[in-house]
Amino acid sequence: MMNRRKVIKAIATGGALIGASVLMPRLAMAAWNQDAFGSDNQANAMKALLGAEPTASADVTLKAPSIAENGAVVPVTVKTTAANVESISLFVEGNPTPLVAEFSVPAGTKAEVSTRIRMGKTSNITAVVKADGQLLSASQETKVTIGGCGG
Repeated sequence: MMNRRKVIKAIATGGALIGASVLMPRLAMAAWNQDAFGSDNQANAMKALLGAEPTASADVTLKAPSIAENGAVVPVTVKTTAANVESISLFVEGNPTPLVAEFSVPAGTKAEVSTRIRMGKTSNITAVVKADGQLLSASQETKVTIGGCGG
């Protein structure tokens, strides 16, 4: 039997859950680096996000197709053997906004990410790993046959 007290408690609990879900996107946006994600130049995006230019390293492995038949869905995997990885970022030099993703890597977890990105045209993809105060990178050119960013 439902009494008035149980109904009020259920409504209050539901309202609290809905309120919390409304606040979550705002909390995520607070950590969003607007200057880096809004930059139209790769060097500026790297500087805004990471503070410096990365160094090419054999410790970072970037796997992407050499030819992407559809630029709207380009599979990319980044792995690293570096220790104490903090983040992995992906840049596409020829995109209108070169910074396409940034992944935070929690301490003690495997530093490997796989995702699909959009590419507007043939361009270099650069993965940057932030580990132990260093910025390590790997780059690869991917040719796009059908544009993904408005192409």
